[in-house]
Amino acid sequence: MANAKEITSRLWEMANQLRGTMDASEYKNYILPFMFYRYLSENQEEYLTENQLEDFYEVEDAEEMEDYLEEISRGIGYAIESEYTWDNIVSKIENHQIIASDFQDMFEAFNRNAKRNASAEADFANVFSDVNLGDTRLGTSTNERAKALNDIVLMVNEFTFKDDQGRDILGDVYEYLIGQFAATAGKKGGEFYTPHEVSKVLAKIVTSDVTNTDEQFRLYDPTMGSGSLLLTVQNELPHGDQEGSVEFYGQERNTTTYNLARMNLMMHGVNYRNMELRCADTLDADWPFDERNGTQIPVKFDAVVANPPYSQRWDIKTINREKDSRFTGYGVAPASKADYAFVLHSLYHLDSKGTMAIVLPHGVLFRGGAEGRIRKNLIDNNLLDTVIGLPANLFYGTSIPTSILVFKGREARKTKDILFIDASSEFEKARNKNKLSDEHINKIIETYEKRETIDKYSYVASLDEIKEENEYNLNIPRYVDTFEEEEVIPLPDLANDLVAVSNEIKESENALFELITELDGTTDEAKDELSKFIDLLGKN
Repeated sequence: MANAKEITSRLWEMANQLRGTMDASEYKNYILPFMFYRYLSENQEEYLTENQLEDFYEVEDAEEMEDYLEEISRGIGYAIESEYTWDNIVSKIENHQIIASDFQDMFEAFNRNAKRNASAEADFANVFSDVNLGDTRLGTSTNERAKALNDIVLMVNEFTFKDDQGRDILGDVYEYLIGQFAATAGKKGGEFYTPHEVSKVLAKIVTSDVTNTDEQFRLYDPTMGSGSLLLTVQNELPHGDQEGSVEFYGQERNTTTYNLARMNLMMHGVNYRNMELRCADTLDADWPFDERNGTQIPVKFDAVVANPPYSQRWDIKTINREKDSRFTGYGVAPASKADYAFVLHSLYHLDSKGTMAIVLPHGVLFRGGAEGRIRKNLIDNNLLDTVIGLPANLFYGTSIPTSILVFKGREARKTKDILFIDASSEFEKARNKNKLSDEHINKIIETYEKRETIDKYSYVASLDEIKEENEYNLNIPRYVDTFEEEEVIPLPDLANDLVAVSNEIKESENALFELITELDGTTDEAKDELSKFIDLLGKN
C-alpha cells in the first residue's frame, strides 16, 4: 500500500510507456474511464454483499437475471451484467480469452442497463462515450487495439487503491491523474482543470462563513470542467464528509469534460442522487431552474464558484439578450468578451445569503463600454465584496495574470466597501508554471477574513472612493501601492565607498605580490607581467 501521490506516479509512468505517440489529452479518455468502470464494478459488488444478493453471479435464467438487474439499478442507479464485471474482464484477459468486440459489448451493455432507472439515467448514460475503440493510434489492426486496451485494463488492475491506513484513495488518484493530464495537455489542459491551489482559494472563500451544518449545502459551478473545483469546496466544508451534506450542480458544454466530471464526483463518493450535472452551454439559456405554473424560477445556491473561459466570444445578435432575466438591470456583455455574462449568470443563481467567487482576466476591472456599465451597476448595487489579484502563469493554457472577484448576496453584505488584495508577486516557481504555496493561500484567506489594509498588500476602499475618485475603475494598483522606491545614496557617501574599495584593491595587490615573491624562481619580470594583468582586469 502507498499514498495517492506514490500510486499516481507509478501509474503515470506506466501510462506514458503505453500511450506511445498518442497525445496525453486524448489518452486520458482511455485510462480514466477504465478506472471508473473498475470503481462501478467494485461498488456493485459491495452493494450485492451488503444486500445479500451474491446469487446474482450464479443466475442463468433470463427472467431472473432481469429481476436482479432491475433491483441493482434501483439501488445504485446502474447495473453491470455478471459477464462484464471488472474481475471477469480481467480474468478473460489473463487467460487470453478476450476478443476485441468484448469491450464494445461491455460498454453497450452498460448503456442499455443505465436506462433501467429513469432518475439516474442522465447520470450514467453514455458516460463511456469517449472511449474510441477503433482509434488507430491504439494500433493499426483490431488485434493491436485489443492488446492496447488489455494493457490498460491490466495496468489499472495492478494497483490496490488503499493508503497505509486502508482508506480508499481511488478518487484521489483519479484527481491527481486529471491534474497530470492537464499539465501535459498544453492549452487544452486549461479547458478541464483548475489548478488545485487556486481551487483552494475559491473554496475557502465561499465556505468562510459557513456555520450551519444541519442543512444541506447547495453548490453550483456553471463552467465545471472536470468537477475538481466542486470537490475542493466540499473538502473545505465543516460537514462536507457527511454523506448527502452537499447538493452539487454543474454545467459543462464539452461532452468529454462533462463525462470526466460525472466520473470524478462519483469516484469521490458523491451519490448520483446528490448531483445534477448537465452538458450544455451556460450562456445560451438559463439553467438550473424550477418550473412553477409555467414560469421558470432560478435555483438559488449557498455558493457559486467558477473559472470560465476568459474573454470568450458569445452570441448577442441572433438572441435578444436584453430580455434575458439574468442580465436585466445590469446590461449585456459585449459579443467579443463574455466575462461579465458569466458573472451575471452566476449572480442570478446566488442566494441572498450566499457567496460567489469567480476567476476572471484583469480587463474586467477597468475596461469601458458595456463592461464599464455592468461594473458600475454591480458596484452601485453593493454586490462586489473583494477583488484579489493573482500571479501570472498559474493556469494551464494561459500565462496571463488573473483576478478573483468575490460577490455576496444582498443579505450577506455587511459593509459598504470593497477589499483589494494584491497577491500577484507572492508565488513559488515550479517547472514551467507558478504555484501558490499553503503559506500564500493562508495569507490571502486571512486578509480576506480580517478585511484590513496591509501596506503593499491590501486596501479597504469605500464605495465613495471607488465611485468619485476612481470613476468605478477597479484596477488594483489604484488601491494597493506596491511601488518600491530605490534607495538613494548621498554623493559624499558614494565617494567615500569608492575610496574604500580602491584602498582594498591596493591592499590585495600588495598581499598578492608578497605571496608571489616568496615563491622560488619569481622574477621582477614576472611581477611586471602580473601587474599588467591586474591593470587589465581593472579596466575590464
